Amino acid sequence: MRREISTWWSPNLSKNMEIVSYGHYGMALLLFPSAAADYLEYERFYLIDSIQHFIDAGKFKVYSINSINSESWLNDQMHPRDKSIRHQQFNQYVIEEVVPFIFRDCDGQVPIFTSGVSLGALHAANNFYRRPDIFDGTIGLSGIYDLKAYTKGYYDEDCYFNSPVDYLPNLEEMYWLNLLRSKHHIYILSGRGAYEDPEASVNISNILRAKSIQHELDLWGHEWGHDWPTWRAMLPHVLGSRF
Repeated sequence: MRREISTWWSPNLSKNMEIVSYGHYGMALLLFPSAAADYLEYERFYLIDSIQHFIDAGKFKVYSINSINSESWLNDQMHPRDKSIRHQQFNQYVIEEVVPFIFRDCDGQVPIFTSGVSLGALHAANNFYRRPDIFDGTIGLSGIYDLKAYTKGYYDEDCYFNSPVDYLPNLEEMYWLNLLRSKHHIYILSGRGAYEDPEASVNISNILRAKSIQHELDLWGHEWGHDWPTWRAMLPHVLGSRF
């Protein structure tokens, strides 16, 4: 399996940002780390190993990027407005830097699906819902899709436009709605075990259903908690049965 680390100075984030690429061919799967983790988190916790057969078969090329959560919502030393600004800079980094990198690495415009666990699921879903003109679907694992769960009471316009449970119910522009309705790979998964919040998945599912956006909600049993064994089972299940 090809494994390659690339680094460049991000003009949007004003720092070096790393990305690791796995595989030679296939559709692109873009992974967003959880919490304050880095671009190698999915490798360290063997999630990459769990999907390696899809990579080796040329079904997917996988990309994992760094998070900046420790420089935004998880940093209690920052002013909330600065956290919100940093979140927006991260979104710009993904769209303006990561996406073109993926297209160059794939020798053309391939479908890109976003995914992540926990807080990474929020970033993955948010990037997809905001830009369905760029991304082709999303796989959210054990996510909470309400940014207010992380902002500790702070709320501004940027928070609103990065909180899917807030902006999706008010989405009325037919261009964006039709784009979202045309997508066939929106998956929302959660366990019902320790530290999981399945109601968060039900909530975003209800919002999508009200907007006639096709998706699949998949709630696993009480033996599946908010931990890596759950996600190492969920992601290969989706990649193997839905693509």
